Amino acid sequence: MSRILVVDDEKGVCDFLQVMLNKEGHKVYTSQDPTKVVKILQDWMPEIILLDLRMPELDGLSLLSQIKKLDPATIVILITAYASFESAVEAMRRGAFDYVTKPFKLEEIRLVIRRAIETHLLKQENIKLQNEITSLKITEKLIGSSKAFQNVLDLVRKVALTDSTIIIQGESGTGKELVAREIHRLSKRAENSFIPINCGALPETLLESELFGYVKGSFTGATRDKDGLFKTAHQGTLFLDEISTASQKIQVGLLRVLEQHEITPVGSTRSIPIDVRLLTATNKDLEQLVQQGEFREDLYYRINVIPVQIPPLRERKGDIPLLIHHFLKKCSAKHKIPLKKFSSEATRLLLSYNWPGNIRELENTIEREIILTESSIIDVSDLPDKIKESTLSIPHPISDIQPSDHPTINLSDRQKQILQYLYSYHKITSRICSSLFNISQRMIRNDLQELANKKLITRKGTSKKNTYYTLTEI
Repeated sequence: MSRILVVDDEKGVCDFLQVMLNKEGHKVYTSQDPTKVVKILQDWMPEIILLDLRMPELDGLSLLSQIKKLDPATIVILITAYASFESAVEAMRRGAFDYVTKPFKLEEIRLVIRRAIETHLLKQENIKLQNEITSLKITEKLIGSSKAFQNVLDLVRKVALTDSTIIIQGESGTGKELVAREIHRLSKRAENSFIPINCGALPETLLESELFGYVKGSFTGATRDKDGLFKTAHQGTLFLDEISTASQKIQVGLLRVLEQHEITPVGSTRSIPIDVRLLTATNKDLEQLVQQGEFREDLYYRINVIPVQIPPLRERKGDIPLLIHHFLKKCSAKHKIPLKKFSSEATRLLLSYNWPGNIRELENTIEREIILTESSIIDVSDLPDKIKESTLSIPHPISDIQPSDHPTINLSDRQKQILQYLYSYHKITSRICSSLFNISQRMIRNDLQELANKKLITRKGTSKKNTYYTLTEI
C-alpha cells in the first residue's frame, strides 16, 4: 500500500484515479489546485505523485522541479493530453519517473504505477538488506549466508589471528583476493600494509626484482637501489596470486623467505631480514603440478600449511540474491545510475545459470544490465543469451518428500518452491524470498508461517532482524 497524490485540474480524472487506486489498496489524496501541492507534500509526504502537465495556475514541468527540490526521492508520473517528444524528454530531464498520455487505458496506468511502487520499494529493500547483511555478520565485501560460504568465513576467522602460511584455492573469479584481504583485516598485522601481486602478470626477471628488490647497477637500467615488495610489506601481509605460474627460480627465492625469513635483492650479496606474512592463491591443482615436476614439492608443503577452499558460485547459489542486491547498489553508484531491480523470472534465470566465471562474471553481468537496460526493471529479455538458455536445476526436488513423512500435506506451488530452495541452499529469509518471487514480504511471511505450522521448516534467530528459516530435521 502506497501514499499517492493525484494532481489534475479535471475533477473527473481525479475521481477516476482515486476510485481505481483505492480499489488497489492505496491511500489516495487528490487536488485540482497545483499551488497547494507543496503544502500537501510537506504535510502528507506522498511516495508517488500523478501530475497533470498542463494546468491553468501552474504548469506541470515547473511544479515537477519544485517537487524534486523539496524531496528528490518522490516519484512523479506526468499525465497529459498534449504529448510531444520534446515535452517527454524535458520531463525526464527534470526527474519524472514516467510519462503517460490521455486518454490512458486502465491497464496502462496500473502498469506504470506498479513499476513506480516497485522502484520505491526497491530503495527501501536495499536499506533493509544492509541491516540483514550486518545481522548475518558478513563483512562488507565477503557476502554470503550459504552453509558452504559460512564454512569459509569460519575458517578465515580462525586462521586470521595466527601467522600461519595460507593458500587460498578456488576457481577464477571466486574472490580469492577478497578472502586474503579479509584475513589481513582480521589479523594482528591489520594496521600495516597489505600488498597484492599477480605472479602470472609479470615475466620472471621483472617479478624477481619486484618481489626482492635490486641494487644500483645490478642490470641495465638499474640506476638506483629499489626496495622489493617483501621489504615494503615488512610487518604486514604479502599476497601472491596465481602462485602456480611462478618460475623455478622464483620458487627457490620464496622457499628461502619462508625458511630463513630473509631476502637478498637482485645484484646484492647482503641478506635483509623481513617479517612478512605470506598468503598465496591459485586456481590450479598444485599437488598435480608437483607430481608433474612443475612446482617444487618443498615449497608446496611450506605454503600449504592451512588451505582455504572457496566454493564456486554454482555450489552456493543461495548467496546469489544477496550478491545481486550488493552489485546492483555498487554498480549503480559507480555509474551514477538510478537503482534498478531484476524481475522474478530474470532472478530465477540468474539462480539457474552455472556461472563459470563465478562472482566476477555475475558482477560484470549486473554492471552490463544496469548500463544497457533503460527500464527500472531488468527482465528476461534484457539478459545475455547464454543465461536465457539456462534452465533451473534443483538437486533435491519436492518429490523427495515421502508421503509417509507428511501424509496430510497440501502445499501451494510457491510453498513447494520455497522447500526446493531450502533443499539446496539450507537457509532462507523473508527478504530473499520476497526478492525471488517478486511479491510482498507480508504474503511470503504467510507462506513461511504455514510451512512452519506444518513442521516442514523451522524458524531460527532471536529477533525480527536476524530471523531465518531452515528445513525441519526429521
